[in-house]
This record gives sequence, C-alpha cells and structure tokens, in this order.
Amino acid sequence: MDLQTRKILFVQEFLKLESEKAITHLEKLLVKETKSDSAFAPMSIQEFQKRIDQSSNDSKNGRLTESNELLSEIEKWS
Repeated sequence: MDLQTRKILFVQEFLKLESEKAITHLEKLLVKETKSDSAFAPMSIQEFQKRIDQSSNDSKNGRLTESNELLSEIEKWS
C-alpha cells in the first residue's frame, strides 16, 4: 500500500473517532512529529566551541565508546 493510500485510510479512520482523548493524543503526536525538524536549528559559535571543549575533555578523561563496542550494543537492540 502506498503512502497516499495509507494517508487517506488514516484520515477516514480519524474522522470516525468519537474519543476526545484519542484525538488529543493524535494532535500531540502530530505536533511532535512536525516540530522534530526544528530541533536541528543551527548552533551559535559559542555553543559549537563549548561542545568541542566538552568532547576534548571527554576524550582526555576516557569517556568514550569505541565504534565496535557501539555496534555490538546496537546489535543487541533487535
């Protein structure tokens, strides 16, 4: 089933809803999903420098995760 068909079916089911709680929940989910793109706003030079400093500090103090360790951990998720 293509995306357009899924959207139409979703809207049809949404229009049948009588539960205000369900509609409120779906509204909140829609707002959350449409605002997620704005979470990647450009950072200031000061914030960028602060993140670089924190990363350097983490590296010096051994607060790192090796990529192979991370990949092994991710494999356990599914």
